[in-house]
Amino acid sequence: MREHGGNLDLAQQRFGGRAEDWIDLSTGINRLPYPVEEVGERAWTALPSRAEIETLHQAAQHAYRTSAAVVALGGAQAAIQLLPQLAPRGHARILAPTYNEYAGVLSAAGWDVQEVGELDSLTGADLAIVVNPNNPDGGCHAPKDLLALLPRVGRLVIDESFADAVPNLSLAPEADRPGLLILRSFGKFYGLAGLRLGFALGNSSDIGKLAAMSGPWPVSGAAIAIGCRALRDDVWAAATSARLARDCVRLDDMVEAQGWRLVGGTPLFRLYETPDGLAAQEKLARSQIWSRVFAQKPTWLRLGLPGSESEWTRLAKILAR
Repeated sequence: MREHGGNLDLAQQRFGGRAEDWIDLSTGINRLPYPVEEVGERAWTALPSRAEIETLHQAAQHAYRTSAAVVALGGAQAAIQLLPQLAPRGHARILAPTYNEYAGVLSAAGWDVQEVGELDSLTGADLAIVVNPNNPDGGCHAPKDLLALLPRVGRLVIDESFADAVPNLSLAPEADRPGLLILRSFGKFYGLAGLRLGFALGNSSDIGKLAAMSGPWPVSGAAIAIGCRALRDDVWAAATSARLARDCVRLDDMVEAQGWRLVGGTPLFRLYETPDGLAAQEKLARSQIWSRVFAQKPTWLRLGLPGSESEWTRLAKILAR
């Protein structure tokens, strides 16, 4: 298993408690999720129709401000699993450090994978991958700089899983350009990761291939019903983006007294340089707040944003000790 946040079972094994006792800040998932209202019986009892899936695609086009072709999948991770099959095996370059599933999935499928540290170093790759904003350091690249790569690579994949709250970074409106593929996560910004919903946006050829590989029912009826409602709720999205921006400042101010230095982050998580990441994680874990550490960067600690005021208060008390 590759290293990820959300491994709350490990936290429970090491520090005890029930899952409901923990505040899981190890992921970048919004802890004030979109309100899930009643889902009709048909969503649970009938196979999704093509018309219903297309309605979900239209809702995604609305939310992501694009007219490009869209395919709904079981989270952005499902799209990553299909990437190696979009083209014959070749040379992939990944802007790193970043989400570690890309290198693992492509290597396992027989691709020659190289991790590079600069955008220009992606030139010449059959498949180039950029996470924007990046996970875990929040690094961002201007859309024009990413578009400039298109003539220099075979296919450019931009993972925008954390772009919902910063739409000015998104290349979704340009996703129908040949050679460009955009991946979006639904569960992070909307706080419903358990729904397992994500999207790929691109030209009709690539999206058609992904749709064929994902089968006739790639997402559940419940995901369609909730996704359609949430993706068209512009008022909730705008209010949530504004709240997350305020909460980032609040969290940065809260940890400043610890002597932790902000490395970077997105509106859904913050990455800090600490004297000892494992020690910082353990301090929080003994009061059942889980965070993310990195084996290759032992001084890094990543924190998601607390949700309710009681979560903020609990974190503040622990940090003040």
